[in-house]
Parts: sequence; C-alpha cells; structure tokens
Amino acid sequence: MGTLERFDLAKYRLEMAEKKLNSARLLFEQGFLADAQSRAYYCLLHSARALLATRQLDSRKHSGVISLFNQHFVKNKVVPKHYGKILMNAKDLREDSDYDEFYVTSRKETEELLNQASEFLAGIRNAVRNIAENSNKSDKKPKN
Repeated sequence: MGTLERFDLAKYRLEMAEKKLNSARLLFEQGFLADAQSRAYYCLLHSARALLATRQLDSRKHSGVISLFNQHFVKNKVVPKHYGKILMNAKDLREDSDYDEFYVTSRKETEELLNQASEFLAGIRNAVRNIAENSNKSDKKPKN
C-alpha cells in the first residue's frame, strides 16, 4: 500500500468516526444512552484504526486494534497517554451496554464519553495530519 492509499484509508476511517459520533449525539439527545455509548465507542475505534492505517497496521479484533494503538502511538507519545485509557474505558462501556441485560447508565456518564470521543477524534485527526505532512516532507527529500 502506497503513501496516498494509506492516507486515503485514514481519511475514510476518520469520516466513519465522525458519522458514528454524530449518531451517538442523536441517540443521546433522544435518551438512548446505552446505544449512544456504543456509537461513541465505534467513533473511537474507527479513529484509532485511521491512525493505524498511516503505518499500514490493523487488526480484525477490537483488542488487537487497542493493543496496536497503545504500542505504536500511545507508548511512542504520538498521542496523549490518556487516549489509551479513553479507548479502553469506552470498550468496556460498549461491552456492558451491548451485552449486560440489566445495564443502566447515566446521562452524565454518557455525556462524558461523548466529550471524550470528540476530543479523541480531534486529536487523532491532528495526529494523522502531522504524520501525513511529515511523510510528504520525507518523500520530497533528495536521496543520497
């Protein structure tokens, strides 16, 4: 996969993340809190996968995406350390909201997750932009 393709894939995944966040907001406004949490998690997951695409990394499993994200971007300080925690917390909330028959959440907890998802998406968008710019600069350097 070439540079252009990697960043096209990252851009597509960021668009998907934005759609999931918009869905989460609509669900939140209508009072569907557990579903809003699930959509917010998928915003985070698509955002993380967008960043992974810049390095030609991916996983079919959610746990694999989180592991690669932490290993290549959190550990290396490409993104703030708390992004790893946001992603893992959202995964746990999503699993609880989707699979726990008696799951109850609050508007406050859901709103906090939506705010975190918004911050995360903006931060990932900036990280992808920075990586793309640095990639373009290194592509233009003369080869010795």
